[in-house]
Amino acid sequence: MHVIVSPVPGVPLYEQIVEQIRQQIMAGELAAGTPLPSLRALAGELRVSLITTTRAYNDLAAEGLIVNVPGKGSFVAQIDPDEARRSSLERARAGLRQIVARTRHTGLVSLEELTAMLAEEWER
Repeated sequence: MHVIVSPVPGVPLYEQIVEQIRQQIMAGELAAGTPLPSLRALAGELRVSLITTTRAYNDLAAEGLIVNVPGKGSFVAQIDPDEARRSSLERARAGLRQIVARTRHTGLVSLEELTAMLAEEWER
């Protein structure tokens, strides 16, 4: 597992950890049953607080991507591809809802501009 965090304004460290581990699981880089570093080991490696790694692992467990086994550690969960796709679509929709809510009421950004920005980001 390879995770890099940086103090990016507006992106909490735990979210950076969650996103990178999520991507590695979904890409098959972390197979089902793979043990993850302990919370303390990951916190030390990334030089973040134990609270940060705990929040990240709890969020991943809530998504069903990892399982936390008391006394043994955290492991990559068996992922159902259909469920993973549905979950990914739900996260995308939630993010889009936030963007639309922030911009629609101002009247300063058009649907066409948002669509163009989405296409640009998709190509990155």
